[in-house]
Amino acid sequence: MPSTRPVTPRHAASLVIYEQRADDLYVLMGRRAKSHKFLPDVYVFPGGRVDRADADMAPLAPLAPDIEKMLSRPSDMAHAVATAAVRETHEETGLVIGDLQGDQLVPDLSKLDFLARAITPPKSPIRFNTRFLTLDAKYITGGDLGGSGELIDLHWIPLSETHRVPLIDVTEFVLDEIDRKIKRAAAPLPRQTGTVPIFTYYRGKPFIRNHDNG
Repeated sequence: MPSTRPVTPRHAASLVIYEQRADDLYVLMGRRAKSHKFLPDVYVFPGGRVDRADADMAPLAPLAPDIEKMLSRPSDMAHAVATAAVRETHEETGLVIGDLQGDQLVPDLSKLDFLARAITPPKSPIRFNTRFLTLDAKYITGGDLGGSGELIDLHWIPLSETHRVPLIDVTEFVLDEIDRKIKRAAAPLPRQTGTVPIFTYYRGKPFIRNHDNG
């Protein structure tokens, strides 16, 4: 008889790169192919699973101490999460955040901020515990949009136009956070302190709460 116990979520990281232009705030997104088993044919931010090697990758510059502290709860994996976000972004988009030494990416983690966290529903056969980080596009240090081809139609989308592309509820939640905390901010956004919102599910329905990441 098959087990009914929920699948343990894998740690993952996603990077929301934004750019303020005269007409709107733009975010970098791409569409996943229809052949993908997880989230096919929807628009997402660059990102993916945290690999074991991410914890050992030496950075060009480390996380800011306050962001490292927040990402280190509930386990000491802040560096691995942040590295995964930058690495996956490079692989999926071709953009460099840090430096390339030959074919080896040396990530710059110093300008990353921590926006939100989301956990896939318990009934899902593929589950992720994803930290959504943010980066102002002015800190991109190189590369041209292209990447591995995992994301199709990769381009900058005005925040006010994101509702025109197919999205899932988690992505809508993250875009709302970007709108609230960055686009509408009258002054440069201060770094997160203490808590971030977490998008999860309760009795099969989306549930958002503030969480200290513990």
